[in-house]
Amino acid sequence: MRKDIVEFVGVPRLLFSDFPLGNAAGRPGDPRSQAFTLELALRLLESAPAPRTTVQSPLRWSEDSSWKLDYSNIERLSAEEIRRRREEFDRHKEIAKDIRDQHATSR
Repeated sequence: MRKDIVEFVGVPRLLFSDFPLGNAAGRPGDPRSQAFTLELALRLLESAPAPRTTVQSPLRWSEDSSWKLDYSNIERLSAEEIRRRREEFDRHKEIAKDIRDQHATSR
């Protein structure tokens, strides 16, 4: 998320996590970071002194900020890695479609 844009828009409260897009609730597969993030968000809702309050999460994706250059940067991936990720994404889309179809037919 772009903190500057969200603050400019004027959201009532913002818990900013300097994590890659899609990971604002904590690290994938890390229930402790997710629970901590939820607790921080609930405390912000409960105690924000005014609208447009921003709280910065103390959690870090990595101590080395170079991840921001590398994360999902297609220019830094080999053709083989792009192919592998595309295949994985397509597999996940197929799984999601099967789940949706099963849910639709069970109604």
